[in-house]
Amino acid sequence: MSFLTDKQIIVTGVANKKSIAWGCAKAITEQGGDVIYTYQNDRMKKNLVKLVGEEAKMVELDVSTDQNIEQAFQLIQENYGKIDGLVHSIAYANKEELSGGVSAISREGFSMAQDISAYSLLAITKYALPILNQGSSIVTLTYMGSVRSIPNYNMMGIAKAALEAEVRYLATELAPKGVRVNAISAGAIKTLAVTGVKDYQTLLHLSEERTPDKVSVTIDEVGNSCAFLLSPLASGIVGDIIYVDKGVHLS
Repeated sequence: MSFLTDKQIIVTGVANKKSIAWGCAKAITEQGGDVIYTYQNDRMKKNLVKLVGEEAKMVELDVSTDQNIEQAFQLIQENYGKIDGLVHSIAYANKEELSGGVSAISREGFSMAQDISAYSLLAITKYALPILNQGSSIVTLTYMGSVRSIPNYNMMGIAKAALEAEVRYLATELAPKGVRVNAISAGAIKTLAVTGVKDYQTLLHLSEERTPDKVSVTIDEVGNSCAFLLSPLASGIVGDIIYVDKGVHLS
């Protein structure tokens, strides 16, 4: 039996077949899990349908307001019932505030990036809690730019640092309720999000060069680790940041 059989898991952030979230969704499905996909708007829904088909479980989820999030989880409960896990793969920052100096980041840009990239985890968790089964797991996606100064990652690195702090505090709060919270710090992969980083090709090349075997991590490898963290096999892992980057963080 696969280790996510009969588990129903929400996956956010699938933009296309190169998305890390797509790697997670595929791994969950391969391990017997049933995925509920979320999409931000009608345009993103069209892309999602191309990947998973009209028959897949899908719900619109725009994290910009609490009302939107609450409505989405009400629909999930009404249509699909209880869930056993959640993958948070949502992040955004203004492109102009990824490069240059962090001292030039605008107040508005800072607030928006933190809201979408970090606060969204807290907000989604709040509305997911009533429908999370005992033994559920929440996994979010982060990057090494949270703990190191990565060129052209500026505002997102700051937001990811906040996200990782949330993981620790949420894990402490929710563990007594039977819900585990962890994060995966994925290596640099050519995704839609990474292409928004200035000179991203240099970043990808340097990342690959720093892996011990000179081979970059893939969305499938990240996805497999995510599926594991969502499963009962990872019951001893709570509030951790798991590096899945082929060893880039070692150097």
